Amino acid sequence: MKKIVTLGEIMLRLSTKSGERLFQADNLLMHYGGAEANVAVSLSQFGHDVKFVSKVPSNPLGAAVERHLKSYGVDTNSLIKGGERLGTYYLESGVGGRSTQVTYDRKYSSFSSLSVEELNFDELFQGIDLFHVTGITLALSQNLRDLVLMAVKKAKEAGIMTSLDFNYRASLWSQQACSEAIKPLLSYIDICFCGELDAVYLLGIEPPNHSLPKAEKLKYYYEKINELYPNIQYMSSTFRTVLSASTNKLQGNIYTRGELFQSKEHMIDHIVDRVGGGDAFAAGVLHGILENWPLSRTISFAFMASALKHTIHGDCNAFTVEEIVKVLDNEAGKIVR
Repeated sequence: MKKIVTLGEIMLRLSTKSGERLFQADNLLMHYGGAEANVAVSLSQFGHDVKFVSKVPSNPLGAAVERHLKSYGVDTNSLIKGGERLGTYYLESGVGGRSTQVTYDRKYSSFSSLSVEELNFDELFQGIDLFHVTGITLALSQNLRDLVLMAVKKAKEAGIMTSLDFNYRASLWSQQACSEAIKPLLSYIDICFCGELDAVYLLGIEPPNHSLPKAEKLKYYYEKINELYPNIQYMSSTFRTVLSASTNKLQGNIYTRGELFQSKEHMIDHIVDRVGGGDAFAAGVLHGILENWPLSRTISFAFMASALKHTIHGDCNAFTVEEIVKVLDNEAGKIVR
């Protein structure tokens, strides 16, 4: 069991029922989630000691967040109480050719007011093996960009492995603003979740001057990123082919020092809920690395963790290592009696 810290915003999610538009809805389903919180839940389900750092209001919604996290075994002792409101987002569930749509309502949230003075990094990082954060936190304010940069510097000073998921959201900020915020972090990052579009539009890497197969092109971009940031030990992403909102093809990739490892491509048919699939994948990769698994096994496990997340409602992945491995080892679709 490893000790892990994640830092980010957790929000209230209000979702329509399948087949219903948001403007038509009379009832909405409640869940709680956010990129770093979802990773925290998965890693806790995998048996790790996980601490989630955030700020929530001191009201019933803040209490509900704490209850949600504790129900999955996540340590909430660093969940700061204060501010005015819990960030919210509305999810209009897609079906078939109609895409899922997200509407954010997170401005002036409690988390957006989190300051460096409210955190004691020396205490927070004591005995920790991994620190994980995402670009979504960077998008919320300049204050949080400064805080995250300080956090990754402090983590490296303490000898902690660091992980960053780019998680670019066009609805939150521009490519240029994201690029300017992410680049200063990358010299302090060990594990990076990013793909081809991130390399081109956020890091400014020129495409290859000749056509390459999909896997070779991704490897090319990862090699270029490693030339700029040789400290990055692992880079990972998924290939996703969207056939409809209900049916996708998914494949996992992980790269280290000139080698690219891939999972099998898998058809995910009848998607129940795609939100959080990338966080489930990231948690699977982090688990494999922390456990020193072979990278071929790590990427297959991470891909299957993501695939299973697509089968349940809510943002977070509620599967254990044993359950994921059972499906990975060809027990998919069986009745377990």
